[in-house]
Amino acid sequence: MTSLRTRRIFITGASGAGSTTLGRALATALAVPHHDTDDYLWRPSAPPYQEWRAQEDRVRLMREMFLPRSEWVLSGGVQNWGEEIVGLFDLVVFLWTSTEIRVERLRSREARTFGADAIGPGGWREKEFQEFIDWAAQYDSGTAEGRSLARQLAWLDALPTRVLNLDGARPLGELVGAVLEALA
Repeated sequence: MTSLRTRRIFITGASGAGSTTLGRALATALAVPHHDTDDYLWRPSAPPYQEWRAQEDRVRLMREMFLPRSEWVLSGGVQNWGEEIVGLFDLVVFLWTSTEIRVERLRSREARTFGADAIGPGGWREKEFQEFIDWAAQYDSGTAEGRSLARQLAWLDALPTRVLNLDGARPLGELVGAVLEALA
């Protein structure tokens, strides 16, 4: 049986890499709560993802919601704002997924979230959608502010905990199995 200390897992990667999907599936397999950093990064709004929450409020909410618990899975990104929680991670999973797969996943997700007409030509969200896709697509080259492969790899390399690198294009069941094996 896995000890309680080995059940605080952080899953990260580029937007569209599959960290939230893996986080949910892993939390289900472990019967522990799942949290996503987007729920703490962004203030609630309709439509979503319009206003950043202050950094101190993000961490405060995380402390109130789940950080003190002995078991959880967190997915998303905490680089450049969540350094004070890094020491809580027992395992970090980094998903690398090709740009083509990530962009296709993001297009599908945005269409489900906002509607295909909203993100399509002439849609009310077309401009924001295209800016988001352009930003996400540059992750490997790192030409824009925010997460990039080089910055994320340097951050991961400096972490005080074990990092498991996985190919985010693998089937979800295989990814869950690889993480469970790493925890054993």
